[in-house]
Amino acid sequence: MDLFAQPKIIEADSKEVIDRAKNVFELLKLLEFHARVHAINQIRLALHKYSPFANEPVDCVQWIAADNVTANDYNPNSVAPPEMKLLEHSITEDGYTQPIVAWKQESVFEVVDGFHRHRVGRESEIVNKRVMGYLPIVAIQASRQDRNDRIASTIRHNRARGKHKVEAMSDIVVELKRRNWSDEKIGKELGMDADEVLRLCQITGLSEVFANQDFSKAWDIEEPEIISEEILSDISDEQIKKSKRVFHTFDKWECYPSGFYEEKPKDLTQEEGEEKYRVFLSDLNAFETALKEVTGKWKNSCEHYLTNDRMNRIAWLGQASVAQALGIPSCCRGGYNRLTDSEKKAADLLALKYLNIWLTDRGNPELTLDLAASKTEADLY
Repeated sequence: MDLFAQPKIIEADSKEVIDRAKNVFELLKLLEFHARVHAINQIRLALHKYSPFANEPVDCVQWIAADNVTANDYNPNSVAPPEMKLLEHSITEDGYTQPIVAWKQESVFEVVDGFHRHRVGRESEIVNKRVMGYLPIVAIQASRQDRNDRIASTIRHNRARGKHKVEAMSDIVVELKRRNWSDEKIGKELGMDADEVLRLCQITGLSEVFANQDFSKAWDIEEPEIISEEILSDISDEQIKKSKRVFHTFDKWECYPSGFYEEKPKDLTQEEGEEKYRVFLSDLNAFETALKEVTGKWKNSCEHYLTNDRMNRIAWLGQASVAQALGIPSCCRGGYNRLTDSEKKAADLLALKYLNIWLTDRGNPELTLDLAASKTEADLY
């Protein structure tokens, strides 16, 4: 039967069903707010079973309490602070036009796509009040139980939007290879060609994952928005509790007005910016003065970043110090690679010294260089 050729017949045939449903729905008005939300979710789930589009997750949007929605721990997508503010404004003005894509595990939903929509709904007072502590959720197919499948799904959702942090993408590719995914499967699932898969493996410095491939030392990473291991955290609520993370919104970060996030150095070429970066780091007296300034006066930025044990904290201190002293953004951090090995070591140890001063002043134990540079084996600055 051609459904589109007989709209009047369809309307007549469905009228009784619609009228009966409307009468039942009137009973929803008698329910307390949370009970009504629960009932509507259950009705949508029941209706979803009879839908000709039951295989499409978007056919069923549920409103889930924000406390039952948690971030994943692998998302490499980043949104710069101005874009994050714009997202909050968009949701404030237009409402939620896209649901958060999540994977349900018992009563908890893990975000697959829409981490920043999730965060706005939780942290924006205006949005949170309007949606009354709930978030719009679309659940991916229950069959996507494997972590690898969820990682691949997240990247497919994000890859055409925003920018991915290269180090985090590299970690994910290595994890998939260690789970016996072939280069071909990784490329197919994540939308990459073979060369991109290889290059992401190369970043880690883990030779075993590309032992049979040619290593191109000439390849350079050009990703100016890799500011640190994170701009907005993808850490889960449980991890936050365990790690004692402190969060501040970007408008309170002292590093933001310093020019830390600019995509290119002001009045300088990239080459000139990197050279000034190198000269500054090689001058330990100037570097130490800036480290004292950052750790002493950048209260919000330091709390936001230095309480994150998932990132390279001495890298952030190096980048922040250059931004504080010279106004040169983190995109010029390639200047660190211009240092000699002994200069790199001296800069690393000086940054570690001030990180440990900052940590111990707050009752935390000192860190070794390896722990301070956690989650990355890339160059520190």
